[in-house]
Amino acid sequence: MVALRFYTVEMSLPCLCPCPSSPISLSLCSPRYNLLNTTSKRLDLSRNCRTLRISCSSSSTVTDQTQQSSFNDAELKLIDALIGIQGRGKSASPGQLNDVESAVKVLEGLEGIQNPTDSDLIEGRWRLMFTTRPGTASPIQRTFTGVDVFTVFQDVYLKKTNDPRVSNIVKFSDFIGELKVEAAASIKDGKRVLFRFDRAAFSLKFLPFKVPYPVPFRLLGDEAKGWLDTTYLSPSGNLRISRGNKGTTFVLQKETVPRQKLLATISQDKGVAEAIDEFLATNSNPAEDDYELLEGSWQMIWSSQMFTDSWIENAANGLMGRQIIEKDGRIKFEVNIIPAFRFSMKGKFIKSENSTYDLKMDDAAIIGGAFGYPVDITNNIELKILYTDEKLRISRGFDNIIFVHIREI
Repeated sequence: MVALRFYTVEMSLPCLCPCPSSPISLSLCSPRYNLLNTTSKRLDLSRNCRTLRISCSSSSTVTDQTQQSSFNDAELKLIDALIGIQGRGKSASPGQLNDVESAVKVLEGLEGIQNPTDSDLIEGRWRLMFTTRPGTASPIQRTFTGVDVFTVFQDVYLKKTNDPRVSNIVKFSDFIGELKVEAAASIKDGKRVLFRFDRAAFSLKFLPFKVPYPVPFRLLGDEAKGWLDTTYLSPSGNLRISRGNKGTTFVLQKETVPRQKLLATISQDKGVAEAIDEFLATNSNPAEDDYELLEGSWQMIWSSQMFTDSWIENAANGLMGRQIIEKDGRIKFEVNIIPAFRFSMKGKFIKSENSTYDLKMDDAAIIGGAFGYPVDITNNIELKILYTDEKLRISRGFDNIIFVHIREI
């Protein structure tokens, strides 16, 4: 069994708005999950698993009509463009950035809520889903918002209070606590909010008091000031696009659709089994659905697996890397080993019954550059698709292991 891995992350002040920083470090461990029974109608996932971190900034059209009605088509296009982007935009490819920017411009050209700073819909807690990082962005924004294991929020309370404030919150976990950085705020016009950071503190679960964040806001002068324009606020009040005084674009949400909730849970590596259970109960109907094995490159981001000692066995069983589904019933498993070297295993698939495919993998090799070293491995796997759409797939494969894949662009 693979030992728990510990991650050390250098954190700085959260930066939905530009602000000064003073880094600290926390060490977090990545829990494991188990699979007890995958044959029952409601999957109970509780066996040791492996997670690859992804961004929690992803979503899709969903079957739940109440959830879907909260977002119009243009908003769903932006939400879909965010799926698979790591680090809230930090690791986005040029193509992904282009899709997001195009969707943002479309929404900014539409008629959202007029004068959003005067609307009650801007009030409340917003989850940061995506942010750009131009060269003028602060070091805090460049380093901190890209850490998927933490959740970043922005609280906006401008009306119905004698102390208008915009606060940035970093939630480390339910067990550790959070960092809250507050700014006094005022409304300049129908889109712009002016702010000045004036206090910050850690609220840690293991301490009965708050720990002040060591930044001398009063001595920073204009460095503690800024502004934030809301360029789009959805009529439902669930989606917001804002641009800051350092040229940064932010996409924030209040309500997240089911696929976003699932991917956010996977990125935080906690409660994944229960989240998959809930998602499948809401979004699939095994008695009626017949899912196809869609073409494309599918990256594995989570599995309820127990590792063997041999990485090549894991790769041959599809427990690592990506699956590439090609035309005419061809499939390939591919795992990057080290730079310039990868494991590749090719095979064929045929559909045996509804949502179920038989895979025969019999052409394996370790490839480096233009050369390949054949590996004598054959494998027969039954793959049951539990849910799929254009960007997300949940399946049951080798040894009844549950997999979550996202489609690469």
